[in-house]
Amino acid sequence: MSAPILLPDPPPEWLARLNPPQREAVLTTEGPVLMLAGAGTGKTAALTARLAWLVQSRRAWPSEILCVTFTNRAAREMRERVGQLIGPAVEGMPWLGTFHAIAARMLRRHAELAGVQPNYTIIDTDDQLRLLKQLIVAEGLDDKRWPARQLAGLIDRWKNRGLNPGDLDVRENESWANGKGKAFYELYQARLKALNACDFGDLLLHMLNILRSEREVLEQYQNRFKYIMVDEYQDTNQVQYLWLRLLAQERRNLCVVGDDDQSIYSWRGAEVANILRFEKGFPGAKVIRLEQNYRSTPDILGAASGLIDANSQRLGKTLWTERGDGDKLRVIGVWDGPEEARRIGEEIERLEREGAPLDKIAILVRAQFQTREFEDRFIQIGLAYRIVGGFRFYERAEIRDALAYLRLIAQPADDLAFERIYNTPKRGLGDKALERMHRHARTTGLPLLRAALELCDTADLPARSRSTLLALVRDFARWREASASFSPAELARNVLDESGYTAALQAERSVEAAGRLENLTELVRAMEEYETLGDFLEHVSLVMDNEAASDVEKVTLMTMHGAKGLEFDQVFLPGWEEGVFPSQRALDEGGLAALEEERRLAYVAITRARRRCTIIHAANRRIYGQWTSSIPSRFIAEIPAAHVESETTLSGGASLWRAQWSERDDPFAHVAAQQPARITTRGPGWQRAAAQPYDATPRRIPEPTRSAASFAAKPRADLGVGDRVFHEKFGYGTIQAQDGNKLEIDFETAGHKRLLDSFVRAAE
Repeated sequence: MSAPILLPDPPPEWLARLNPPQREAVLTTEGPVLMLAGAGTGKTAALTARLAWLVQSRRAWPSEILCVTFTNRAAREMRERVGQLIGPAVEGMPWLGTFHAIAARMLRRHAELAGVQPNYTIIDTDDQLRLLKQLIVAEGLDDKRWPARQLAGLIDRWKNRGLNPGDLDVRENESWANGKGKAFYELYQARLKALNACDFGDLLLHMLNILRSEREVLEQYQNRFKYIMVDEYQDTNQVQYLWLRLLAQERRNLCVVGDDDQSIYSWRGAEVANILRFEKGFPGAKVIRLEQNYRSTPDILGAASGLIDANSQRLGKTLWTERGDGDKLRVIGVWDGPEEARRIGEEIERLEREGAPLDKIAILVRAQFQTREFEDRFIQIGLAYRIVGGFRFYERAEIRDALAYLRLIAQPADDLAFERIYNTPKRGLGDKALERMHRHARTTGLPLLRAALELCDTADLPARSRSTLLALVRDFARWREASASFSPAELARNVLDESGYTAALQAERSVEAAGRLENLTELVRAMEEYETLGDFLEHVSLVMDNEAASDVEKVTLMTMHGAKGLEFDQVFLPGWEEGVFPSQRALDEGGLAALEEERRLAYVAITRARRRCTIIHAANRRIYGQWTSSIPSRFIAEIPAAHVESETTLSGGASLWRAQWSERDDPFAHVAAQQPARITTRGPGWQRAAAQPYDATPRRIPEPTRSAASFAAKPRADLGVGDRVFHEKFGYGTIQAQDGNKLEIDFETAGHKRLLDSFVRAAE
């Protein structure tokens, strides 16, 4: 039976300011409580007030309360806000922090029970990858076929689910290296213990194992923590849930705060089922819904609520606000991606002229590669912007690597570019090889690329290094020769393929690697707009050099995932087309569950807006020089029409996209692209094609017939107009025209191509 609540008279001001559901969540101190807090409903205010009330009402000393957050920033904010309510008493709260920080503190006290010493080291991701690679090589496996990063991702997922090596079933064991997953997990854990080290996943897993096996330790913490509180509960994973359940099962005074409609981190291991099944896991739990929104207009809330209502896996709530009427959610259809960037740029410039602060405006994208087009456009019009939660497009590591290859092709004396990529991807060329290249370059006065070529004729390097270097120099010779006839985009695709860069990312098979591949796809797409490699590299230099002053107001450009917890007056949501949002990759990998998470992400994106939200979709997206006809996202059709005003540069308007997604009962029904009458093909190469992921099929540039140092182009005497030829990628074709060493060929299956004669051979 819960103890009676005795309120002081008068109650504290901070308690009186709360609305009735918030106050109920604060004062319901005994037993399990789920505070189901919708977006913008003041859940942080209720959570901090509850924490303050537990201390002020003397139900617990500060040291008897466990309060868990997901980020250090959230923990600091919580401590500051509670301090404002109860004063210095907040300093006596040692158990307020993140899951990992609290688990690490516990583990220091009981390290020996996990097989490590109290002074154990917590290794970072780089150390983890280095250790796993050592194990893979030591066991005789090919670390290119079975990369360390892939194994690290698997081990992390196993630990997030609370699985030790002995807990892996046959399917899990078979998920790596043909049935060696369990063996390598065991080797890795043994090596960590030998090093007296833990990775981040171990902090919770070790403590879970200890709490399960050591009854005295479990009882010690159960007696210590009279109350347990958890923020962002919808983002907990399995091991966190099991850890919390053990600690709370005795007193059952567990209060969790979260929103099932904002569970968007399954790729990090988050389990939305934890919040959906809270009442089942903690019988007798009280669910208190915070539904009064203090952020957005009624139409924004109506649009978001109507959209998320299409999800079947949710607890359900209805957001409302006392704010007056505002603008309806706008849905705008444009012709293509460049028009999308122009339209948003013009809208922001208009808002700026009307006095709207730029730092209250945000553009939220589904994937990082979408930012490139906006960055280029904003540079052109001089609009200040900032990338939050990531690098500017051309500053991302994979983009800098690709640009280094291209810079070295354009300028073989670019030593900085050579230093960046001589061993990227890994080729077995270490620091000693680079040091010898530098020494030879200084002695001879040659650039590094030429010095590397000369070193291949000496004994200064091991035979294997000389062979690798010679192959790399020859590659650059071929690429430079090809740059005279290939478009910049075609050249970039070949370089990324033939260098092994694309294959290395694909081998990782991780979410991060997939994102980097998407960025490379967008880089290639950006290069399609330039006639020469030099023109493109000059454009990049101008973009990189145009960094606005830090004290200037800037438009925020970020992903939807990164925007969770933030709010802006004006929010623009571009790219709402099938395949972009919802993400086709997510649907392919996760099916219906992934679709519901994508819809939750859409809900999060819309509810970031305080005053106005604008969704934009394009009828066409360009991929590798071809145009893909797109249909609007199914999410647009799911937004109640009463909360939407639509405009489009295409005929058909709102009726078009609503008709395309009329079969809402079958979210995976294939809907043909019914394009408006005014959409027509325009000009050569303007084609409709199915959207393709980054194509890593090798398109090998043939070896030059001359020395690696020669870049002169000479026509082949054995080929002429009318001759039948063969190309490794395009198959058989017939030469239609010839200009020196450049051929125009009609291929039987690939169509008309313009190639160097060294790329083909006479058909047999």
